[in-house]
Parts: sequence; C-alpha cells; structure tokens
Amino acid sequence: MLIGVSFLPLSVCAQQEASWNAHIPEPATARQAPKRSPDSGVFPSQHVLIDAGHGGVDGGTSYGNILEKNINLDIARKLYLLLKVRGVPVILNRTGDYALSDDNRWLGVRSRHSKDLAQRRQLSREVPVSMFISLHVNWSRRPEVTGPLVLHQNEGRSRLLASLLQDSLNPFFSTHTLPKPGKTYYLLKHVVQPAVIVELGYLSNAKDRRMLTDPRSQTAIAVRLCDAIVHYHTIY
Repeated sequence: MLIGVSFLPLSVCAQQEASWNAHIPEPATARQAPKRSPDSGVFPSQHVLIDAGHGGVDGGTSYGNILEKNINLDIARKLYLLLKVRGVPVILNRTGDYALSDDNRWLGVRSRHSKDLAQRRQLSREVPVSMFISLHVNWSRRPEVTGPLVLHQNEGRSRLLASLLQDSLNPFFSTHTLPKPGKTYYLLKHVVQPAVIVELGYLSNAKDRRMLTDPRSQTAIAVRLCDAIVHYHTIY
C-alpha cells in the first residue's frame, strides 16, 4: 500500500547504493514528472516523496534486535502525518515491513538491490514530486561518532534542502555537522527532482540509539524534518 497516491510501493536500500555501480535500464514507459507552475502558491502541487529505507528481508543496519528498517518506517510515518497537517502534499512509499523490490516486475534482472533502486527512481518520474527524501540510519565502527548527516546532489536546490534539514536536526543532537555531497549514491545521481538522503543518527552510538528508538524522540526528529521541508517550500 502506498499512502497518498494510488501507485505500487517501491523499495529502498540506500546504504548499499554507494558501492553499487551496475547500469539500470530505462523502462519504456518512463515519464518525466510535470513541472510546477510558478503561481502554485506556497506549497507545491507536487508531492514530497518520503522514502522509508529498507524493509522486509532488507533490515538495513542493526544493533541486537534493533533494526534500521523499523526506525526508518516509524519516523517516516510520523513525518507523513505532520506534513499532512501542515497542508503539504506528501507520499509515503512504504507503510509496513515488506520488501518493496517485489513490486518491480519490469526490470529484467535478478538483483534485488537493482530492482529496489530502479523502482524508487521510477516513482519519482511517475508521480509529480517536488522533492525526494530518503530516511536512513547510520553506523560507524567508532561508537563515539554521533548525530545526523544529510547527503545531497550536486545541485543548488538539493544543497539548500540538505542545509535546512541539517540545521534543523543538529540542535536536537547537539552536533554541528555540515551536509555532504553524496556523489556515489545512485538515487542522488538519477532522481531529477531535488533529492537528499537523511542519515538520522548512528545506531552504533548509545545516545543516538536511545533517541532513534524512543517514540517521543522520533516525533521530535520528525517535527524538525517537517519544519525544514516547510521552510524550503517557502523559498521554492
């Protein structure tokens, strides 16, 4: 089930995109999303596309029985509801714990990761989208590493969106991290609209882990994401 629009759900595997270099062919029916008219008001007619990372057999990173896929979905759901309340058109591409790659039946390859990436990219072309926000959780071999990190495209609107998101999240984590370009990430190279990958914190860090798994902290994180998105839409 895809919340917000009647399209098939897609899949996410952003942590493994950096090392994935295979070519994904264009579907014959691919279409570019329509452009927003300049007089569409404060909020765009296009939708914010929330990409809830991983799902199903793809659990993402983990710590004991804590799985990234569940954290991503919890915060994505909260962000979806907050944006709806603020009047922002929004789509959530995963609403439960399932492997979204199963919905890609047009790409003739066996690789689940390839199907995930191609399917997610395709939704951004089939649905009018103003921005693509992929939610993930980070991991480091150094447990002292903490805080969110936003990765962006080599494009002005994406850099602005990343800066707004990073600036909104940093105070909650008591960090001063700067956003970084995600040059090697497939979606950041191939999604046409402004796209970012939000690493919400480090599951390998005890403080971050408590915040990422506490429902109240998850809501606070979602509020900060929502504020940054609304701020962006007052500019573009």
